[in-house]
Amino acid sequence: MAHLRETADIALKMLRTLPRVQLSNIRPNPNSKKSPKRGRAQHGGDKHGAGNKGSGQRQNYMRLGYETGNNPFYLRFPYEPYYKGHHMRRQYPPISLLQLQVLLDTNRIDGSQPIDLTTLCNTGLLQLQPASMEYGFQLTDEGIDRFKAKICIEVQHAKESVIAAIERNGGVIRTAYYDPRSLQAMANPQKWFEKGVPIPKRQLPPKDAIEYYISAKNRGYLADPEEISKDRLVLAQKYGYELPRIEDDADYEMLISQKDPQQIFYGLEPGWVIGLKDKIIVKSKGFPDEQTKNAESKK
Repeated sequence: MAHLRETADIALKMLRTLPRVQLSNIRPNPNSKKSPKRGRAQHGGDKHGAGNKGSGQRQNYMRLGYETGNNPFYLRFPYEPYYKGHHMRRQYPPISLLQLQVLLDTNRIDGSQPIDLTTLCNTGLLQLQPASMEYGFQLTDEGIDRFKAKICIEVQHAKESVIAAIERNGGVIRTAYYDPRSLQAMANPQKWFEKGVPIPKRQLPPKDAIEYYISAKNRGYLADPEEISKDRLVLAQKYGYELPRIEDDADYEMLISQKDPQQIFYGLEPGWVIGLKDKIIVKSKGFPDEQTKNAESKK
């Protein structure tokens, strides 16, 4: 103990004699830093060699994507199957049942009339860009517990739970395909009618989509109506609700209204020209190919 006290006294005496610690008198410990080696070549001491770039010289960093060499990585390793054809995939922007209920409650959409892609775009709150591979809307199940409307709606994609939610309220849902030219007319009908061109004919779905739209389970517009009636009952039994009889409904005509597979607007046939300025409809007897067939049949 006496030794420790002597050591402490010596330390205190040293602290009393040493100056106050300041930035001006702080020094590194002895031998803690090693002086750099002096270069031996012609320019060994100016620190501007290939391995020591000066602060004013351009740093030799690779550009982003060129970490693998002279070629970027996406050219050296181009094969990525999961990424193949991504720019050609059809997109379906979502619209939820909650959004649809709000649009109905705020009178943005008239629930007493059939609802299709044109109706949704005319609200001004939903936009569709066919040029960006957007082929319509998919109806999602967000807000499924709050959806209480009885509607007749046509969308491009819907899950089983969404179909059950609409049919449980006595409504009707269908899934339908539209080609890009038809989508361009439906997304902005006024702009299309101002061109003065005929209403286009809807094309059939491509091979990879035909199976979806002929399925009664998906309520496809090309499915057999009898198969759809059977699947409506099966779905009601699966989800445990009593299927309303639309035949006894006062809005029966509205609920069963359906477009022709070649039709894109309700009440307007393909080939008609809509004159907005004169408020007239020029009705044609058909497209040129159909007129040729009719002429040949008469002969």
